[in-house]
Amino acid sequence: MRIRQFLPAGAAAVVLLTACAPNPPGPAPLPAVEPPGELAGTAWRLENLKGAPLVAGSEVTLEFTEPGKVAGGASCNRYFGSVEVRGEEITFGALGSTMMACDEALMNQERRYLRALEGAVRYIVQDGVLQISGTDRMLPLRFIRTAP
Repeated sequence: MRIRQFLPAGAAAVVLLTACAPNPPGPAPLPAVEPPGELAGTAWRLENLKGAPLVAGSEVTLEFTEPGKVAGGASCNRYFGSVEVRGEEITFGALGSTMMACDEALMNQERRYLRALEGAVRYIVQDGVLQISGTDRMLPLRFIRTAP
């Protein structure tokens, strides 16, 4: 039986040494990005309103109550409406809300939040954070997951 030698003798030693060398550290793993898809049954708390912190002591929530439906607290009032999710795209329909009056700072925050939802076009979920971006190319809404 005849064995063919494909590498010169010195090259075989280099290949062998390279194969035995410890692996250099690779790049850091990327954060887990959840595939776009089903948001129904999830609930979120707003952490950042397009780059601005929330009014102290206020809470803004977003709940995907069932496929195609949303509800939540918008600072002062409860809101509800429809949503359509296609891949990474998200579109909120007209949103209705209760009509309680609150402090002017809360009312301004609520108006900005609801306008941002109505202008939403894209979302991403990464490491328990939901970011919703609009057509205005401003900083996204940033939510922290509160249910499943």
